[in-house]
Amino acid sequence: MKHDEKNKGTDSGLSLFFTVELKVFLIIIIFSAFAFINTLYFEEVPPILNRGIQPATFPKILLVLITLLATLVYYLSLKNPWKKNEKLNKSFFLTLLFFILFVLTAIYLDFFLAISVLSFLVSFFWGERRILYLTLVSIIFPIIVFIFFEMILGLRFPGGIITNLYYT
Repeated sequence: MKHDEKNKGTDSGLSLFFTVELKVFLIIIIFSAFAFINTLYFEEVPPILNRGIQPATFPKILLVLITLLATLVYYLSLKNPWKKNEKLNKSFFLTLLFFILFVLTAIYLDFFLAISVLSFLVSFFWGERRILYLTLVSIIFPIIVFIFFEMILGLRFPGGIITNLYYT
């Protein structure tokens, strides 16, 4: 009994090494490495058919970015450990609901409009209350995404209410 009381609240062995932060980091890194290896088998598009970057280049860039951000988050968690919450915030579940709304809006109305609505709602329900900033985020972020896909990657947004106005 004394042994249990002495070790109460502490983990022993490898469980001290495998913190929640490290487990999350390792899962992200393993997934990213597996996905990156899969991109090595994508076929190259002949230059005459290529309107932007090669199909395998964008996922590789995205996976490297995910890995760098995961590394940054893990580094920051070492300096400031995560707080343990017994239950998730209401804003987490609302964000999941907003992603469902995003998909439906993107499919049936417009992808540009869906990004705008999603960025507004997520910002609002995660605590931003300044209308000017919410408006700027909901306008500037979709424009940046649109420019990135249209100009840099050479990919068209799916047709919809707003994007059809641009493409005609």
